[in-house]
Amino acid sequence: MKRIGPKNDSASSELTAEKIIEAFKRPVPEEKSNHLYMYAVVRRDLEMPPGKLSAQAGHAYTDALMVALEQSPDVVNNYRDLDKGGSKVTLKSKNTNQLLTAYKKLIALNIPCALIVDQHHILPPHFDGSPVITALGIGPCTKEQCREVTKKFNCV
Repeated sequence: MKRIGPKNDSASSELTAEKIIEAFKRPVPEEKSNHLYMYAVVRRDLEMPPGKLSAQAGHAYTDALMVALEQSPDVVNNYRDLDKGGSKVTLKSKNTNQLLTAYKKLIALNIPCALIVDQHHILPPHFDGSPVITALGIGPCTKEQCREVTKKFNCV
Protein backbone atom coordinates (compact mmCIF):
# COMPACT_ATOMS: atom_id res chain seq x y z
CA MET A 1 0.00 0.00 0.00
CA LYS A 2 1.35 3.39 -0.89
CA ARG A 3 0.00 6.63 0.49
CA ILE A 4 1.71 9.94 0.12
CA GLY A 5 1.61 12.36 3.01
CA PRO A 6 3.93 14.52 5.08
CA LYS A 7 4.93 11.70 7.44
CA ASN A 8 6.09 9.31 4.72
CA ASP A 9 7.37 11.72 2.12
CA SER A 10 10.80 13.08 3.02
CA ALA A 11 11.42 14.54 -0.44
CA SER A 12 8.18 16.40 -1.14
CA SER A 13 9.99 19.19 -2.96
CA GLU A 14 11.17 16.64 -5.56
CA LEU A 15 7.72 15.20 -6.25
CA THR A 16 6.05 15.54 -9.60
CA ALA A 17 2.72 14.17 -10.78
CA GLU A 18 4.58 11.72 -13.02
CA LYS A 19 6.67 10.37 -10.11
CA ILE A 20 3.56 9.91 -7.96
CA ILE A 21 1.68 8.09 -10.72
CA GLU A 22 4.67 5.85 -11.41
CA ALA A 23 4.93 4.96 -7.72
CA PHE A 24 1.28 3.86 -7.67
CA LYS A 25 1.35 1.69 -10.81
CA ARG A 26 0.62 -1.96 -10.10
CA PRO A 27 -0.90 -4.88 -11.98
CA VAL A 28 -4.67 -5.29 -11.97
CA PRO A 29 -5.60 -8.03 -9.47
CA GLU A 30 -7.10 -11.07 -11.15
CA GLU A 31 -9.53 -11.80 -8.29
CA LYS A 32 -12.06 -9.03 -7.70
CA SER A 33 -14.59 -11.02 -5.62
CA ASN A 34 -12.73 -10.16 -2.43
CA HIS A 35 -12.43 -6.44 -3.29
CA LEU A 36 -13.64 -4.31 -0.38
CA TYR A 37 -15.98 -1.36 -0.64
CA MET A 38 -17.39 1.30 1.60
CA TYR A 39 -20.80 2.78 0.99
CA ALA A 40 -22.40 6.02 2.08
CA VAL A 41 -26.17 6.09 1.68
CA VAL A 42 -27.53 9.63 1.88
CA ARG A 43 -31.14 10.75 2.14
CA ARG A 44 -32.37 12.43 -1.01
CA ASP A 45 -35.65 13.59 0.51
CA LEU A 46 -33.64 16.24 2.37
CA GLU A 47 -32.66 19.32 0.42
CA MET A 48 -28.89 19.14 0.77
CA PRO A 49 -26.66 21.14 -1.55
CA PRO A 50 -23.61 19.28 -2.89
CA GLY A 51 -21.34 20.45 -0.07
CA LYS A 52 -23.73 19.32 2.66
CA LEU A 53 -24.34 15.98 0.92
CA SER A 54 -20.58 15.44 0.55
CA ALA A 55 -19.99 16.21 4.22
CA GLN A 56 -22.69 13.74 5.31
CA ALA A 57 -21.25 11.05 3.02
CA GLY A 58 -17.80 11.75 4.46
CA HIS A 59 -19.15 11.29 7.99
CA ALA A 60 -20.77 8.01 6.90
CA TYR A 61 -17.52 6.61 5.47
CA THR A 62 -15.47 7.70 8.48
CA ASP A 63 -17.90 6.50 11.14
CA ALA A 64 -18.41 3.11 9.48
CA LEU A 65 -14.63 2.70 9.24
CA MET A 66 -14.31 3.50 12.96
CA VAL A 67 -16.93 0.84 13.77
CA ALA A 68 -15.06 -1.63 11.55
CA LEU A 69 -11.82 -0.79 13.34
CA GLU A 70 -13.43 -1.86 16.62
CA GLN A 71 -15.20 -4.95 15.20
CA SER A 72 -12.56 -6.34 12.87
CA PRO A 73 -9.29 -4.45 12.42
CA ASP A 74 -8.06 -7.03 9.89
CA VAL A 75 -10.84 -6.01 7.49
CA VAL A 76 -9.78 -2.38 7.81
CA ASN A 77 -6.17 -3.35 7.04
CA ASN A 78 -7.34 -5.25 3.96
CA TYR A 79 -9.43 -2.26 2.89
CA ARG A 80 -6.34 -0.06 3.14
CA ASP A 81 -4.44 -2.50 0.86
CA LEU A 82 -4.90 -1.00 -2.61
CA ASP A 83 -4.97 -4.45 -4.20
CA LYS A 84 -7.91 -5.56 -2.04
CA GLY A 85 -9.94 -2.46 -1.44
CA GLY A 86 -10.22 1.22 -1.18
CA SER A 87 -13.34 1.76 -3.28
CA LYS A 88 -16.11 4.06 -2.09
CA VAL A 89 -19.64 4.31 -3.49
CA THR A 90 -22.21 6.98 -2.63
CA LEU A 91 -25.82 5.85 -2.88
CA LYS A 92 -29.15 7.55 -2.24
CA SER A 93 -32.15 6.50 -0.19
CA LYS A 94 -35.70 7.76 -0.50
CA ASN A 95 -36.19 8.47 3.20
CA THR A 96 -35.32 7.71 6.83
CA ASN A 97 -37.29 4.46 6.83
CA GLN A 98 -35.10 3.02 4.08
CA LEU A 99 -31.97 3.92 6.05
CA LEU A 100 -33.31 2.36 9.26
CA THR A 101 -34.37 -0.83 7.48
CA ALA A 102 -30.93 -1.11 5.88
CA TYR A 103 -29.21 -0.40 9.20
CA LYS A 104 -31.11 -3.22 10.94
CA LYS A 105 -30.26 -5.67 8.13
CA LEU A 106 -26.59 -4.73 8.24
CA ILE A 107 -26.44 -5.33 11.98
CA ALA A 108 -28.07 -8.75 11.48
CA LEU A 109 -25.49 -9.51 8.77
CA ASN A 110 -22.66 -8.36 11.10
CA ILE A 111 -21.46 -5.78 8.56
CA PRO A 112 -19.89 -2.63 10.03
CA CYS A 113 -22.27 0.31 9.74
CA ALA A 114 -23.09 3.66 11.31
CA LEU A 115 -26.08 5.99 11.17
CA ILE A 116 -25.25 9.66 10.82
CA VAL A 117 -27.30 12.20 12.75
CA ASP A 118 -26.74 15.87 11.96
CA GLN A 119 -27.63 18.54 14.51
CA HIS A 120 -26.93 22.15 15.41
CA HIS A 121 -26.73 23.18 11.76
CA ILE A 122 -29.21 25.59 10.19
CA LEU A 123 -29.99 25.06 6.52
CA PRO A 124 -33.70 25.53 5.74
CA PRO A 125 -35.99 23.88 5.07
CA HIS A 126 -34.87 20.55 6.61
CA PHE A 127 -32.07 21.58 8.95
CA ASP A 128 -33.27 23.74 11.83
CA GLY A 129 -30.66 22.67 14.39
CA SER A 130 -32.67 19.67 15.56
CA PRO A 131 -31.22 16.16 15.18
CA VAL A 132 -31.94 14.62 11.78
CA ILE A 133 -30.77 11.29 10.36
CA THR A 134 -28.90 12.12 7.15
CA ALA A 135 -26.87 9.09 6.09
CA LEU A 136 -25.75 5.53 6.67
CA GLY A 137 -22.16 4.32 6.41
CA ILE A 138 -21.48 0.71 5.41
CA GLY A 139 -18.33 -1.38 5.34
CA PRO A 140 -15.68 -2.21 4.49
CA CYS A 141 -17.24 -5.30 2.94
CA THR A 142 -17.44 -7.09 -0.37
CA LYS A 143 -20.23 -6.32 -2.83
CA GLU A 144 -21.61 -9.79 -2.25
CA GLN A 145 -21.74 -9.39 1.53
CA CYS A 146 -23.97 -6.32 1.40
CA ARG A 147 -25.73 -6.82 -1.93
CA GLU A 148 -28.97 -7.76 -0.13
CA VAL A 149 -28.98 -4.26 1.39
CA THR A 150 -27.39 -2.05 -1.27
CA LYS A 151 -29.45 -3.37 -4.21
CA LYS A 152 -32.33 -1.15 -3.04
CA PHE A 153 -30.34 2.04 -3.61
CA ASN A 154 -29.10 3.89 -6.71
CA CYS A 155 -25.89 5.86 -7.14
CA VAL A 156 -26.02 9.58 -6.40
